[in-house]
Amino acid sequence: MTRAHLPGILAMAAIVVASNILVQFLYGQWLTWGAFTYPLAFLVTDVMNRVYGAAAARRVVLVGFVVGLICSLIGTQIMGEFGPLVTLRIALGSGIAFLTAQLLDVAIFSALREGRWWRAPLASTLIGSTVDTALFFTIAFSASLVFLEPANDVSWAGEVLPILGFGPAAPLWVSLAVADWGVKLSLALLALIPFRVITARLSPAH
Repeated sequence: MTRAHLPGILAMAAIVVASNILVQFLYGQWLTWGAFTYPLAFLVTDVMNRVYGAAAARRVVLVGFVVGLICSLIGTQIMGEFGPLVTLRIALGSGIAFLTAQLLDVAIFSALREGRWWRAPLASTLIGSTVDTALFFTIAFSASLVFLEPANDVSWAGEVLPILGFGPAAPLWVSLAVADWGVKLSLALLALIPFRVITARLSPAH
């Protein structure tokens, strides 16, 4: 780890902390404010990968994982209206989803890095975001995994409703996942602009 990696480390830590705080505040019916900050972690990972390589990107991911773990541990000790702000299932889902999706992002980016500039960040972020969403919401809220934390009542997430209010009927957590996934995909496209600008400024030629 070199001093040049410090901005990426600090950016990843800031995103993880901000997302853990903002996830407590609703935005509309299906989202929280954290949904708009968390996807920026993929941008940080991809910038580090492009400029400094896969090893540096993985180190930044591990920093983000450790910071997220600390936030989860703190959250389990803070009581909200309905119990701890962070339950065991949410902590497990968050940690497993983050680490798996980010390391997958690094691997896909590295495999595509010699192609056109936009292919690696777009493909890695789209696939990583999809895996992240599927893992987190399934682990945190699916009725099939209730054995992970029997004392945690997540029956509210299993209420069957039309997806996003107008689609086919499915458990509520599916609507939450679809909305979250949609934000991630939209930000993956928008993030190509800052990715291009930042990597151009940080490239060795500059």
